[in-house]
Amino acid sequence: MDRRSFCRGSIAAGLVAAYPGFVGCQKADEPVAAVADKGFDAISLDGMETRIDEAIVRKLSRALEGDLLMADHPQYDAARMLWNGMHDKRPSLIAQCASTGDVRRAVDFARDNNILVAVRGGGHSWPGKSSCDGGLMIDLSRMNSVYVDTFNQRAYAAGGALLNNLDTAAREHGMITTAGVVSHTGVGGYTLGGGFGRLNRKYGLTIDNLKSAEIVTADGMVHRVNEFEEPDLYWAIRGGGGNFGVVTEFEYQLHPFPLEVLSGNLVFPIDQASEILKFYVDWQRKLSDELYVGPAMMTMPEGQGVLVFEILYAGDPKKGEKELAPLMKIGKPLDNNVMVKDYMIMQTQEDALLAHGIRSYAKSGMVKEMDAELARAMVESYQDDPRQAVFTHTCGGAVARVDELATAFPHRNAQTMFVFASFWADPEHDDPCITNTRRWHSDLSAFMGGYYDNIDFDDTDENVGNYGPAYSRLSTIKGVYDPDNLFRLNSNIKPAALA
Repeated sequence: MDRRSFCRGSIAAGLVAAYPGFVGCQKADEPVAAVADKGFDAISLDGMETRIDEAIVRKLSRALEGDLLMADHPQYDAARMLWNGMHDKRPSLIAQCASTGDVRRAVDFARDNNILVAVRGGGHSWPGKSSCDGGLMIDLSRMNSVYVDTFNQRAYAAGGALLNNLDTAAREHGMITTAGVVSHTGVGGYTLGGGFGRLNRKYGLTIDNLKSAEIVTADGMVHRVNEFEEPDLYWAIRGGGGNFGVVTEFEYQLHPFPLEVLSGNLVFPIDQASEILKFYVDWQRKLSDELYVGPAMMTMPEGQGVLVFEILYAGDPKKGEKELAPLMKIGKPLDNNVMVKDYMIMQTQEDALLAHGIRSYAKSGMVKEMDAELARAMVESYQDDPRQAVFTHTCGGAVARVDELATAFPHRNAQTMFVFASFWADPEHDDPCITNTRRWHSDLSAFMGGYYDNIDFDDTDENVGNYGPAYSRLSTIKGVYDPDNLFRLNSNIKPAALA
């Protein structure tokens, strides 16, 4: 007997009454927690309070293959948690979708009832936009499978999969695609924003490897988009963020790749940063596409300030060692663990620093060229605080060879991206950490133009300028697929009629 048949039986009904943990079986008798006064309070799209009839909620719950949770459900608090502990949001409803059909039903419910809607993949939205207060959270975390087609070198990742799911599935078949640097990040928001990773110089951004996608738009329709089918929507989701619907499946191009690569970290004391960075800005201009070298500045927990280079060579290790040799001869490193090792060591090395529940704030900026003046400013702006750090994501190579308007991603000409971030545990540190992060960003703002939508924390009216010449087309496409701006909890693009 399958699970659904069992849940409809009288034995299951008795178990549900005795053990509330049998939440998946509650659809027949009590699909959601009791709703006071035959309805529940919610927040509408325009931010006003509204009330939804109980019968409508129960109808949605019975239609879902997954579960619909409310505030007094035993799993509600666990389900609403996001990666960034700064955000403690309480949606009125959480639709734990189990299929594309569930996503359609949830989207229809939000649209028909004019309810604020957030989409949660991995829950890693730095600004907390994968949840909301008083609205509907569409939770994709149960939709996390990854299927690899070895013959065509493709990976098909469900909308709630994590980067670790994608990396692990591809590695089992000796292949890879560009993925980010924290393995518990969701593929959804990460991909839709562009997708930086340590392989982007070799293989391009993640969106450059996105061959197709299945997406549920605001009208509840399911679209399979690619270069030939609905090419405008395909163009828009490659860099335009979650503005256009809920992606339930991503199809990625895979590339043959060894299990072990030359990779690791080269760590210098901060008092050598001026000399090292002066060398770096000239040396890095001639690097091959295979070599990724990303500098970062931070203070270790014991108080030691450091300049760290993340290094990965996507090719023959012997060639990589030869290309890296000049950097290895500069300065006196505190640590050098660059060696041939499992690629996944690099892919997971920052997971602990950015663990779930950490409080964090970040700002980003795109840098067109690393030069001596910027290197000097980096050293002068350094903040001696173990809660603060500045990271870079090195671009160029394959990223820069894609035409600026070939996708919606607007920063092809950036040589690197800066991420100014702070991490702490005590809420009392919120104000100083946010203030210091903004100050560090401001100190280097003269060298940056535009920002990365996936990371920037603050709501801003500068989104039009950030997308440059792509914005007009994005706004037009938004007007076609989401004219009422249902999907607004993102770096929002106004529909053409509302812009």
